[in-house]
Amino acid sequence: MSTFDLHAAARRAMRESGFPIEFPPDALQEAQHASASLDHDGARDLRGLLWSSIDNPDSRDLDQIEFVEALPDGSSRLLVGIADVDAFAPIASPLDRAAGERTTTVYTGIESFPMIPRTLSEGVTSLWDDQDRLAVVTELHVGPDGDVLETGVYRAWVRNRAKLAYEEIGAWLDNPGAPVPSSVQEVPGLDAQLRVQDAVSMRLRKVRLAAGALEFDTIEARPVMEDGRVVDLAVTQRGRARYLIENFMVAANTAVSGFLRSHGLPSIQRIVRRPARWERIVELARAAGEDLPGEPDASALSEFLNRRKKADPDHFPDLSLSIVKLLGPGEYAVIPPDGDLGEHFGLAVFGYTHSTAPNRRYIDLVTQRLLKAACAGAPTPYSLDELRAIAAHCNERAGAAQRVERIVRKSAAAVLLHGRVGETFKAIVTGVKAQGTYVRVLSPPVEGRVMHGERGLDVGDRVNVRLTGVDPERGFIDFERV
Repeated sequence: MSTFDLHAAARRAMRESGFPIEFPPDALQEAQHASASLDHDGARDLRGLLWSSIDNPDSRDLDQIEFVEALPDGSSRLLVGIADVDAFAPIASPLDRAAGERTTTVYTGIESFPMIPRTLSEGVTSLWDDQDRLAVVTELHVGPDGDVLETGVYRAWVRNRAKLAYEEIGAWLDNPGAPVPSSVQEVPGLDAQLRVQDAVSMRLRKVRLAAGALEFDTIEARPVMEDGRVVDLAVTQRGRARYLIENFMVAANTAVSGFLRSHGLPSIQRIVRRPARWERIVELARAAGEDLPGEPDASALSEFLNRRKKADPDHFPDLSLSIVKLLGPGEYAVIPPDGDLGEHFGLAVFGYTHSTAPNRRYIDLVTQRLLKAACAGAPTPYSLDELRAIAAHCNERAGAAQRVERIVRKSAAAVLLHGRVGETFKAIVTGVKAQGTYVRVLSPPVEGRVMHGERGLDVGDRVNVRLTGVDPERGFIDFERV
């Protein structure tokens, strides 16, 4: 099994899902010659601020950087700088057409397949440290209690002072007595800056939770490779650094929606509707000894989740996974300037865009163009029909990307489990369909199908299963209930 080629499997999954792997020559040529002058369109010069980024340690397509200024009255000025990808990939250009076809970077854990060529996404549009870069900045005036009082959007030149990693910064922020990481010590003043960012993030989080935002601890496993072999599945831990970035991104994306609306422009919003399977969520709560209202209630669900995390942290990821599955997927929807704001049930907000990852998501690049039009007082660069077509295509491609990622993860897991056929594992039901019941094994964190169509099971049920077979070629892991 060690000879199975996971890179070939990832590329095959991409092709079978309709994703082109190679970029057309005109897009590659445009990316190769991308450049921008330092006096570009009167962008503000904010290179003197103490910007930093926090991302995965191996990330090279850096989309966002952050800076916070504490104000005398206890409020703060939060700046979120987003890579100005549109400056190098303008609308209807070869790069735009290539990005619009793919709509997303696909991360398989074995190989990533970028939305735009790496010479761009990991080059002039990546907010690397110690490099002058163009950005679209969302500025938020955050009150002492965490309420966002005022927002603005403008273009600027920025310079990232430190490329930081989630795990290192999270371990430091989670433990007040921990030594300052060397990556922070190397930049004068960055220690204090990150402490201020963390404090503002926690105030934003408090407001979000009070409104009913849902916080989950879902298990995200990625293959660990050594000499081309899968040796383990690593689980991403959610630490304080991830919450910091999440809180800033939610605040920025919500502000962007309001900014476009105030300037009379449409937006593409991320919608998560009220869960159709709320009754099953109520059953899971009842099994834990608690009651939820008969109708969907984000605040009640949020409070329930917070209590369960404190009462049973070891099994909270399992509960999180069940409820995430029952909430259902999100989707993109076009909201006219005078239309009703779309609801994101999980975030407990109305009017939420995707704007913070234009190197990786096409919706964010489209939103960036709408923002720049608003800043310039120009009309929308897209008609409503064009936006609806883009949203529909991105919805379809997002589903395809998830399928690719799931197939490759299962192929890697099948390689890892080869030789363990016949062993019994504890698992949790993640889906029930006509073709079978799907489960996630608790350790190692792999997903598979229970053969022979078990009846009477539902999402969230715990079962014991025996591994009956693996097929890395098709990404199949088969179990039977015991």
